[in-house]
Amino acid sequence: MNVKALQRADQWLGVPLCFALTLWRAVLRRAAPPATPPRSILFVKLAEQGSTVLAWAALRRAVEMVGRDHVYFLVLEENRFILDVLDVIPRQNVIPVAGKGVWGMARSALGAIRRVRRLQPDAAIDLEFFSRGSAALTFLSGASRRVGFHAFHGGGPYRGDLMTHRLIYNPHLHTCETFLSLVEALRRPPDDLPAFDFTERAEDNPPPFVPGPEETEVVRKMITEVGARPPLILLNPNASDLLPLRRWPAERYVELARRLLERYPEVRIGLTGAPNEAAAVEGLCVRVGSPRCVSFAGRTTLRQLLVLYTLAEVLVTNDSGPAHFATLTPIHVVTLFGPETPRLFAARTPRNTVLWAGLACSPCVSAYNNRQSPCRNNLCMQAISVERVFAEVCRAYEARRNAVSAASA
Repeated sequence: MNVKALQRADQWLGVPLCFALTLWRAVLRRAAPPATPPRSILFVKLAEQGSTVLAWAALRRAVEMVGRDHVYFLVLEENRFILDVLDVIPRQNVIPVAGKGVWGMARSALGAIRRVRRLQPDAAIDLEFFSRGSAALTFLSGASRRVGFHAFHGGGPYRGDLMTHRLIYNPHLHTCETFLSLVEALRRPPDDLPAFDFTERAEDNPPPFVPGPEETEVVRKMITEVGARPPLILLNPNASDLLPLRRWPAERYVELARRLLERYPEVRIGLTGAPNEAAAVEGLCVRVGSPRCVSFAGRTTLRQLLVLYTLAEVLVTNDSGPAHFATLTPIHVVTLFGPETPRLFAARTPRNTVLWAGLACSPCVSAYNNRQSPCRNNLCMQAISVERVFAEVCRAYEARRNAVSAASA
């Protein structure tokens, strides 16, 4: 998925599309949404599997409201994986948008909308904050109740006037509560909004991922085949150009791996990554210069990656999908934040240690700027030292090792 191409399309095509649909809505002048509770709910969230984990409480609340079989989710095909793992709604209720490139995706989205309209959802909730594409899809769903954020008085990027339940985006509210508030807005009369007395904390956490014995054995064999064995410490260097501002410098991953291997002779280091990162990750392994450092990049499916997390001790990664996937497993995660803030996006688990420099220019990426930044030099990530990460990894690894020793005593 070319993120920059999608962002450009969302801006240059999305603005006129939302404007046109707003005019269409004004001409139609449909009746106000019914006061009765909804019978079915559609979620629209195309991208970012990691933040979908943070929507768990919102999904659970929707299931409580209308029943599991009446909750649907519109998502990019490549991002449906985490919904299948969470298993909060039936797999057949996940409506994928496939296709490569902007135009291929647009054609697939039209097909998905035709399927959605046949389902006739009563309510549609846009989880993409200020995306124009998701606002258009939410409107085209045909739902009489449409919940999403609105740019009142310029309080966010323009995306027309397509929602019946319009909320103000609160940049001080954790994403878990933000998603939950969108569901709760369905209980309020739309004319009362955006004033909203919701104060609940999303305490509901996703269930742990439990792999089957056979898939665990497959991943154990894979670990052996690459020349590793437990105990494993995993590093996710994010070697692609997908989100360069979020990357911790590659040379620091190399230094961190060397220091961990020197400190713990029993440990093996595993570097993870997507298939398109395999060559770069292999290069980092070569630079580490130890047979105890191996690459898993491109060797696992996403589900096998979760199994790998269950067999490892610690993961170091930036704020990305793996940081949230890993919280479904027993592994301890050290998450490096920079362009975005942990106050909104950090996983809420004691097994997650957040490192953030808190520079004056950080965070520079937000819902207000459609997750884009003029920054070309991520000082926020460079400000996180190897020494600081090393100390947190050592603390987490030794705590786990001591817990195992105490349990076996």
